[in-house]
Amino acid sequence: MCKGPMHDFLKALPKCEHHMHIEGSLEPDLLFTLAKRNNIKLPSASVDPSFESVETLLSRYRRFTSLDDFLHYYFIGMSVLVTSSDFESLAYAYFSRAAASDGVAHAEIFFDPQAHTSRGVEYSTVVRGLEAARARALADFGLTSELIVCILRHLPAGDGRAMYETSALPDLESGVVRGLGLSSTELGNPPALFREPFLDAERRGFRRTAHAGEEAGVSYMAEALRELHVERVDHGIKLLESRDDVMAEFVRRRILVTLCPLSNVELRCVERVSDLPVREYLEAGVRFSINSDDPAYFGGYVLDNYCAVQDSFDLTKSEWETIVRNGISGSWCGEDRKQQMIETLEEVMVKFED
Repeated sequence: MCKGPMHDFLKALPKCEHHMHIEGSLEPDLLFTLAKRNNIKLPSASVDPSFESVETLLSRYRRFTSLDDFLHYYFIGMSVLVTSSDFESLAYAYFSRAAASDGVAHAEIFFDPQAHTSRGVEYSTVVRGLEAARARALADFGLTSELIVCILRHLPAGDGRAMYETSALPDLESGVVRGLGLSSTELGNPPALFREPFLDAERRGFRRTAHAGEEAGVSYMAEALRELHVERVDHGIKLLESRDDVMAEFVRRRILVTLCPLSNVELRCVERVSDLPVREYLEAGVRFSINSDDPAYFGGYVLDNYCAVQDSFDLTKSEWETIVRNGISGSWCGEDRKQQMIETLEEVMVKFED
């Protein structure tokens, strides 16, 4: 994809990844390794032939039919994560690849504690492993990162509120966790159900984001702003459906939208990457970043997503500069770190000027 000068340019850009579920970076080879280490029984090949080998599982990942189909395998994969060292191995593998192969300078990663505590894995076990990987990534690669704790919306809203109050809140207050997110199945789980923890997070000055506008329509995006007071909307691909100036509100309030092109195709949200509103968002001034979502399952990390967008839209270097600048300014790191990345971006633009 996008070979030649544009590929080298895209790789060199200092990318900020804002939409990456760390559990979704669990590659099949590590999945099988951790299952063996932790004596976790995966489905037998006679029950599900996908689990016969690394290759057959990868092949199955290329044939998801829906979000729920994907989530079935996603939660099976999570079952092999048991110890802090498992979570450290998982996150460090992502950070290593992101830095070496994809040009990621800053990553804001989601994690789903309810999926782990329901299996008997303590919240602190998850965070301790992720924190260790973050420290190693900063020391080894200079890659900065933040943690975003997510409420799983397919579970009862009270469960998410309890997780926020008893587990996440202390880490948010200490700065170990940077923000609160809302993930999982959108349809039937409108943002308003989760209003209480999000408004509490706002009162306390914590950052807030929510998945909205992937499965569900633009009404969920508007509801996320109105009911949850989010600063960012994930998977927000439906703004063109707006009939009441929702897109204008996103532009006016400088709300960052995260796009995950390969994920949207794999989960049948769009037929092709070219069906995404990349050009329309650029022309309207909607701020967005390009991300990988669950890269081990959707066949592409963040550079693959950049390349897929380039192949589909033939963007100019100036347009890419706008996308990357918006991603940097919409990040939740400190202003000094943002300035460092802006300076790197300007160096890249000079190096690759026509």
